[in-house]
Amino acid sequence: MPKVNSIRQAPSPIRWLRLIAFLYGLVAYGVFLFTIVYAIGFVSGIGVPKTIDTGPEASAIDAFSINTLLMALFAVQHSGMARKGFKNWWTRYVPNCIERGTYVLMASLCLMFLYWQWRPLPTVVWRVEDPDIFVMIATLSFIGWATVFASTFLIDHFELFGLRQVAANLRGRGIPAPQFKTPLYYKFVRHPIYLGFIIAFWAAPIMTIGHLLFAAVTTTYIFVGIFFEERDLLELFGEQYRQYKRQTCMLIPWRKLG
Repeated sequence: MPKVNSIRQAPSPIRWLRLIAFLYGLVAYGVFLFTIVYAIGFVSGIGVPKTIDTGPEASAIDAFSINTLLMALFAVQHSGMARKGFKNWWTRYVPNCIERGTYVLMASLCLMFLYWQWRPLPTVVWRVEDPDIFVMIATLSFIGWATVFASTFLIDHFELFGLRQVAANLRGRGIPAPQFKTPLYYKFVRHPIYLGFIIAFWAAPIMTIGHLLFAAVTTTYIFVGIFFEERDLLELFGEQYRQYKRQTCMLIPWRKLG
């Protein structure tokens, strides 16, 4: 019987590019996970080397200016790269499958830079002395963080942070068009992720000026972000989202709409 030599075909260049894109998405997601977990410790002052109330000393004016600029940098990146016009321009140079992962990576790097360069303003605004109330408020902050994570999984956590796109690209498949859905928390408020952040930032048994500045500026940014995000959602889903907006509160659960 003649001998047949089986020759394994080498992966095509396109397959290699898809694999590289997938690994890039994994790295971006890993950086995001580190950044968001560090954020919990940074705000709460637990378990991380640098917190919102520690770091290099600076005058109050310098600290206020530096911290405000750091938060402004994040806001410009986070909001600017999310806009449709920027995405249309950006994806002329960056493959669609890694657009979301790149956005997540850039946001994470901006946050890491903020953690690194943040200047404390340690003067105490309020301090809860009662140990039971102290624990209650600290627990409420962690409930806020849990709300953030749970809300991302209720919609599509892995699409939100760019993994689903690179996984589909690796298999040579496209991503289905976004579907409008309102699972669980989204039946009570339109933006449970933002609500979770607000709770996490403001539920502080010890509130310093630095923490207050962080909470106030990020909350203001959240409202600005909601304005632009809802404008995009109205453009995407039209009357379906308009009806949802009429029936469901923005951030305060169960408040009756006028």
